[in-house]
Amino acid sequence: MASWRDEKNQKARVRLEKRLTEFFPPCVLSHALRQPLIPPTQRRAVESYWRHRPLLADRLARALSARSGQPAGWQWRIGSDKTSGVALSFRTPPAPYREAAFARGSGHCCVCGQPVYRLGWHRDLWGDGKPNRNATWHAACVVAWQLWTSPADHLKALKRRQGRKCARTGRRLLRSAEVDHRVPLYAVWSEHRLLSWPELLAFWGVPNLQVINRAAHLDKCAEEATERARRRAVLLSPSESGADEPIS
Repeated sequence: MASWRDEKNQKARVRLEKRLTEFFPPCVLSHALRQPLIPPTQRRAVESYWRHRPLLADRLARALSARSGQPAGWQWRIGSDKTSGVALSFRTPPAPYREAAFARGSGHCCVCGQPVYRLGWHRDLWGDGKPNRNATWHAACVVAWQLWTSPADHLKALKRRQGRKCARTGRRLLRSAEVDHRVPLYAVWSEHRLLSWPELLAFWGVPNLQVINRAAHLDKCAEEATERARRRAVLLSPSESGADEPIS
C-alpha cells in the first residue's frame, strides 16, 4: 500500500510542479506537498487548502463581504421562488449577490461580491487585473458557505477551536457533542434582521457557533422553545394587543 501511494504521489508531484505558475501561493503549495495524497493540479491544491481550513475560510469570506458592503436597496427577506435567488428560509444565510436583482455576474463571487481571480483565489497575485470570467465562487467562499449551511460537518474543527470543552458547561466534550448557534437563527430573524448584511453573516459564522454536549443542547433547546411559546402567547394575548379595550 505504501509503495502504491509513493508512486501515485511522485506522479502527482511531477504533474503539479510541471504546471505550477510563477505566483502560485506558497502556502497552498506547502499544504499540498504535505498531504497523504498530493493533489495533481493547482486548482485541486487550492480546494484542498481551504477545505482543511474552514474557520479561516469563514473569516475571509466575511471580511470580503464587508469590503463589498450591502447593495443599495437590498434588505433581508424570505422568498418563495427559487429562481430569484432569495433565501426560502431564515436558516439560510442572506446572500444579496446570489439574488438576480443584485448579482454582479461572472468574474465575481456570488457569496461576497468580490472579483474572483485565477484558481478561485481572492487576490490578484498574477497582477494582470483580470477576473476569471468563468468563475462565480471564491474557493474560500465555497468552504465558508458549506460551514454556514452545514456546520455539523465541521464538528472536528470547531471542537479543536474550543479546546474540546463544552461551551455551555465547561466540561469535556463527549463523542455525542453537537454544533449549536449561540443566538438561535429564529431570534436573528425576529430581532436582528435590520442589521447590515456583513454583520448578519456573523450569526452563521464562527462567532455564533459553539459545540456543546448533547444533554446541554437539549436543555438549551427546551429553554428556547419555552421562550418562543412565551413570545407567541404575548403576541396573541387580547390584553396585550388591546383587542378588549373600548374604541374611543
